[in-house]
Amino acid sequence: MILDIKDLSVGFHTYRGDVNAVRGVSLSVDEGEIVGIVGESGCGKSVTIHAVMGLLPQENAFIKSGSITLLGENITNISEKDFQKYRGSSMSMIFQDPMTSLNPVLTIGKQMTEGLIRVRGVSGQAARSEAIDLLTRVGITKAAERMNCYPHEFSGGMRQRVMIAMALICRPKILFADEPTTALDVTIQAQILELLSELRRDMKMSIVLVSHDLGVIAGICDKVNVMYAGRIVEHGSAREIFHNPRHPYTQGLLASLPRVDLPADEELPVINGQPPDLLYDIQGCSFVPRCRKAMKVCCECLPEKQCVGDKHSVECWLPVRDSKGGAQYE
Repeated sequence: MILDIKDLSVGFHTYRGDVNAVRGVSLSVDEGEIVGIVGESGCGKSVTIHAVMGLLPQENAFIKSGSITLLGENITNISEKDFQKYRGSSMSMIFQDPMTSLNPVLTIGKQMTEGLIRVRGVSGQAARSEAIDLLTRVGITKAAERMNCYPHEFSGGMRQRVMIAMALICRPKILFADEPTTALDVTIQAQILELLSELRRDMKMSIVLVSHDLGVIAGICDKVNVMYAGRIVEHGSAREIFHNPRHPYTQGLLASLPRVDLPADEELPVINGQPPDLLYDIQGCSFVPRCRKAMKVCCECLPEKQCVGDKHSVECWLPVRDSKGGAQYE
């Protein structure tokens, strides 16, 4: 196993109090897998992977409980100096916005070779040669010339490819891709996803893909984690999640997707209401105020994780009700 997160909780100190951004998240990533984390904005997707990478803001973020194990080593509360031993060589990240993630005053070549020189101790010339090869591999034409260019001379799609190349330059065991297709048109999106799949196979690398786009998740992931209000409410294979969703939130997300087999003027279903304020403790299921199937027990008790299929689990009382008749839960 490459990554194992168990019962991870992350909070942020604010002037109003502590915000519980991630509340007991558990997930695992095996070698060569692409694991998706999907959910609406603010559900804790990016915070989870930033915690793994050791990139939480030091001034107000803190890990309340849980553990993060990478390649058999517990990295939950290690120092920044120790984190630098893992970043690049063992794990790397494609950040959310390629337009702002690259340094505007440094050439692409400088930014590409920095990791190789610092992490692997490669000489400048060897690092440049390897960077050119990798830029070519991710689809950058005339890579040797492009090494001397600045980020503003690249299009959005090209910058995203540079970000992918930078993340892969030290050949990490696991790659975190945080919304890697944000702000890209659908043609470039498809190219980026195909590129990630190819690199996963060629480099035998695991990928954690964070997105709010269910189409992106369905097209590339082996396993899917559906996240809501800081918790993973449903987990399973991509096939199980998309063909047999069991949590009302997952069902609502899938129902809101446009479909070509429906009339163009038909309104899409929506999930009414707003996510809960994570500044306050949530006693029962966090989805209760927006759930049309909510029962009394949902308001009183946090649902236990229920296995509803082969490697398919859900945090919901409905499977329990369905299996026991439901009368005592109404």
